[in-house]
Amino acid sequence: MIRLRTLRMAVTYCLLAITAFISIFPFIWMAIGATNESVDIVKGRLFFGTALLDNYVKFSQTFDVGQLFWNTGKIAIVGTLLTLLVSSMAGYGFEMFRSAFKERIYQGLLLTMMIPFAAMMIPLFILMATFDLVDTHMAVILPTIASVYLIFYFRQSSKAFPADLRDAARVDGLKEWKIFLFVYVPVMRSTYAAAFIIAFMTAWNSYLWPLIILQSNEQKTFTLALSSLGSAYVPDFGVIMLAAILATLPTLVVFFAMQKQFVQGMLGSVK
Repeated sequence: MIRLRTLRMAVTYCLLAITAFISIFPFIWMAIGATNESVDIVKGRLFFGTALLDNYVKFSQTFDVGQLFWNTGKIAIVGTLLTLLVSSMAGYGFEMFRSAFKERIYQGLLLTMMIPFAAMMIPLFILMATFDLVDTHMAVILPTIASVYLIFYFRQSSKAFPADLRDAARVDGLKEWKIFLFVYVPVMRSTYAAAFIIAFMTAWNSYLWPLIILQSNEQKTFTLALSSLGSAYVPDFGVIMLAAILATLPTLVVFFAMQKQFVQGMLGSVK
């Protein structure tokens, strides 16, 4: 019996190890490729090279790396904070207040998730052009502020929020905005952490809408820079690999810094 259990554990860990290796191998290959020249990558070389600095110099000559980080970071951070504010307030309102039309409005919001973004691109572009926001970062941020998915996520998480705590705050004379700000937000911090990671990664990796609305090189984001490198007549794969690593690092830092809160938030932990 013990031998059978040991054999099962060994098989399980072997399968997990193989799965983990398959999952992280693209990133390992990307890191190795960033240190090699394009011709070595095409040949399939799987050893670290000496072209890392050369690849960075080529990339920095094509794009202003600092400007790319600033543009993408500004869009991601500002967009994420506004998304968390609006979505959490909406989720709180849908769960905490009672109204005859609340569920119909909520169902209507959920139905909008079925509309593909491609169907909204032209109306959105016309709207942004009307307000003279074309080729601005604000045009990238505004359409992402109200995330239906995060509204749904916050409402479902708010079901675990203790009603007695809210009622006690009301008895103490706190107004609703104070209850939200000083009671709800601290209690739901794990939910906010998980939502922050989701919103940040979505904003950082956004490609299609920035491609349409951002037209000058000074406003471009990392995803657009990567697209430009990949669409060159003779793409330099070493530079592309290096740029991909630089574009991936901020999301990795955010995720690993908040992974504990992310797991608690996704499991519905309330403290």
